[in-house]
Amino acid sequence: MTKLPPEQTPKSAESEKTPNPRREFLRSAGLFTGTVAALGGGLELLSRKPGAEAQALPDLIGQAKRPLGPYDTKDAVTPYEQATTYNNFYEFGTDKADPARMAASLKTRPWTVKLDGEVKKAQTVDIDTLQSWFPLEDRIYRMRCVEGWSMVMPWLGFPLAGLIRRMDPTGKAKYVQFTSLLDTKQFPGQRSSVLTWPYVEALRIDEALNPLAFMAVGLNGRALPGQNGAPLRLVVPWKYGFKSIKSVVRITLTEKQPKTTWSIAAPDEYGFYANVNPKVDHPRWSQATERRIGELGRRPTLPFNGYADQVASLYSGLDLKKNF
Repeated sequence: MTKLPPEQTPKSAESEKTPNPRREFLRSAGLFTGTVAALGGGLELLSRKPGAEAQALPDLIGQAKRPLGPYDTKDAVTPYEQATTYNNFYEFGTDKADPARMAASLKTRPWTVKLDGEVKKAQTVDIDTLQSWFPLEDRIYRMRCVEGWSMVMPWLGFPLAGLIRRMDPTGKAKYVQFTSLLDTKQFPGQRSSVLTWPYVEALRIDEALNPLAFMAVGLNGRALPGQNGAPLRLVVPWKYGFKSIKSVVRITLTEKQPKTTWSIAAPDEYGFYANVNPKVDHPRWSQATERRIGELGRRPTLPFNGYADQVASLYSGLDLKKNF
């Protein structure tokens, strides 16, 4: 495995110049318990392969088509090794290296997804059946974390809009709620009270129907690794990364706006919308710039993470400072 120069590793780039603001929040709240692990994480990151080695999926790669336009970017793709070893996935632990170290505990087959709520017929479907409903697409999206770092990720999956339409919503459906797997045996991080489990996220239904909203089953042409949210995760590239919930087991259409995990943990810091917005700072740090993993300096953050032409109209007339 190629050893990266220390100054270019994700761990060093983040830890030397940028504090981990959410871990600071957890520490100040008396919830963070991973100090020792965090101190050792940097060295481990340089020498460890992902805990769940991804499997090649040549059949899926053959099916995937990469549309032009907003589903691609000229930005350099983040190397697979970095994209799979520097992750926020608190179900495995609060350190960036914990997901890759612990992901082997996640069993992604058998796996079912419950589709219910304001639908004409609720159902529970096996992940392979669900995946077979749609032709897979290969999309390269920018990903911006609320903590101020970013990556460029090549996802394999299908548009969320197709799944929503297949669920056959009733006239009352206004929101889409996503729920992650709750299983303390597979997710050791859920044994702590760092967040309220299971992890829940949600979108307005018009956001979910936007062509950019995506359900990923693969990364870099391989099966999605556990640490990146296998076997099924949401990807909403114009929002901060915590909105893109991982390891989804339930999708529920609702009439009322659902409570979401981070907005419950810190409602003054993490809003329902979480749109990438360089003009609206987090209460404890600026969102004007970001550090692209693998780069030394910082770059300006783009409104809606560079997807304003595709999504800004969704929020016409909405005060984005109040609805952050």
